Amino acid sequence: MLRPWKMKLAIQRDHTLPVHLQIAQYLADEIGRGRLVPGSALPGTREVAADLAVNRKTVVLAFEELAAQGWVSTQGRRGTFVAARLPGPPPEVPTATARPMASGEPPYRLYGRPLERPPAVGEQAAVTFSDGVPDARLIPYDVLGRAYRRALIDTARHNGLGYGDPRGDPALRQSVARMLAEERGLQAGPDKVCIVRGSQMGIYLAARLLVRPGDHVAVEALSYPPAREAFRAAGAEVHGLAMDADGMRPDELERLCRRTRIRAVYLTPHHQFPTTRLMPAERRVHLLMLAEQFDFAIVEDDYDHEFHFSHRPMFPMASVDRSGRVIYVGSLSKVLAPGLRVGYVVGAPALIDRCAAEILLIDRQGNPVTERAVSDLMDSGELKRHIRRALRVYEARRSLIAGRAAQLPPQVDFTLPPGGLALWLRLDPGVDDEALIRLAREEGVQIPSSRPFCATGDLPGGLRLGYASLAPAEIEAGLDGLARALARLPVA
Repeated sequence: MLRPWKMKLAIQRDHTLPVHLQIAQYLADEIGRGRLVPGSALPGTREVAADLAVNRKTVVLAFEELAAQGWVSTQGRRGTFVAARLPGPPPEVPTATARPMASGEPPYRLYGRPLERPPAVGEQAAVTFSDGVPDARLIPYDVLGRAYRRALIDTARHNGLGYGDPRGDPALRQSVARMLAEERGLQAGPDKVCIVRGSQMGIYLAARLLVRPGDHVAVEALSYPPAREAFRAAGAEVHGLAMDADGMRPDELERLCRRTRIRAVYLTPHHQFPTTRLMPAERRVHLLMLAEQFDFAIVEDDYDHEFHFSHRPMFPMASVDRSGRVIYVGSLSKVLAPGLRVGYVVGAPALIDRCAAEILLIDRQGNPVTERAVSDLMDSGELKRHIRRALRVYEARRSLIAGRAAQLPPQVDFTLPPGGLALWLRLDPGVDDEALIRLAREEGVQIPSSRPFCATGDLPGGLRLGYASLAPAEIEAGLDGLARALARLPVA
C-alpha cells in the first residue's frame, strides 16, 4: 500500500512536552487541517521512527494516544488509518452571545465584581502606606522555623497530615481558648473556638450564618469594606449609621431597629476601622442592651487587639456579653504576619459546628502544620515575647509619625490613637482627598483611597496611614512626600 505522505516534524528534545505527544499533536493538527483525509493510511511506525530518528516505541505511544482521542483507528496487519468519523469541533456559539476571549471575558455569565487593584506606583515610589498591616520583618524567623519543624515532625508521626477537624487543630483551639480567658476575659472552651484563615474568613462565615437575602445589617458609616461586602454577598441590605467620636451612635441604631428588623450589627470597637478610635465601656454596654432588646447579633471584629500603647487593652465586648449575642472574631495574622492566615471565631458551640460545616464546603480545613506551630509559639511564651518586642518598635514608629504629622500644613489634623497600627488624618472639608492621593503618588507615596471606607456614599474626609510596616526612614520620606502633595493642592 502506497503512503506518499511524509512527516515534516522537527522534534524538540528540550521541550516540556514529551516526544510522543509532540508527534501525536502534529498528526492531529495535520488531520484537522485536512491534509490527511478520513480513511487515508498513515506511515508505519518503523518508517516514522526512522524519519524522525526516534525509538519505535515512542511512535507506538503516539499512535495509541491518537487512537484514544479518536483521530485514528488501527486495523490489525493492514496498518493505521485516519478515522472515518473524526472528533468534531465544538458547536458554534450564536453570534448574539459570543464574546471575544481576547477581552478576558468568558462566554458565560459571571456574578460578583472584579478585584479592585490599587493604581500602579511608579518606579520612583519610595513609600507605600498600608491600611494597617504589621512589619513581617520583625518575625523571629529562627524561632518560627523551629516551631514549624517540630510541628511537621509531630503531625507526621501522629498521622496528622491527613484530613482533620474543620474547626481547627485541637491544640491550637485549646491555646486560643486559654489566651482569651487569661488576657481578654472570655470564658470560652475549645468547643467555642473555630480556627479560620484570617479574620476576614471569620467575618464571611458569620455573615453566611446570620443573614439571608433581604435581611438587614447595620455598620458604622465609616467601616471595613470587605466586612460590608461579606454581608452583601450573603444577600443582606447594609445600613451605614452615623458616628460620633465614640463610634456608632446608639440612638441612630435604635431608630433603625424600630422601623426595620435588624439581624446583625458589625463593629470594630477596640480600634475603630478606619478612624482608630476606642469605643468606651458605656457605649459598648448600651449597644449590648439594644442587641437584647431588638434581638440582633453583634459581630465584634477585634483585628489587632494586642497593639495598644497607652494602657492595658480594654476587654472585648464579648467578655461582658451575658446573653451570648456577640460573635467574636480575632486574628493572629496581625501578631505574626498576614501571610500565615490564622484567625478564630468564638461563639456558642452550635455556631462553631455550623462554621465547621461551611468550612467543609470552602477548603475542608486549615494547615495543620501552621496551626500546630502557632500553638507551640503560644504555649512556649515565644508569641508573648514577640508581641512585647514588636510593641516597642511600633510605639516608637507611632511617636515618629505623630511628630511628623503634627508638622503638616493646617489642612490636616489628627488625634493620637491609644493603639492600632495606623493613623487617621482628618482633612478640612475643602480638601479633595482623591486629588491629594494622586499628588502624593506623583511624589512617590502610595496612600490607600478612603472612599471605600464610607458605607453611606458621603466623602470620608480623612486618610488612613498604616505606619507599622514602615521603617523610620520610610515614615519620614512618606510624610515629606505627603507634605509636598499638600503644598501642591489648589487653593479652594
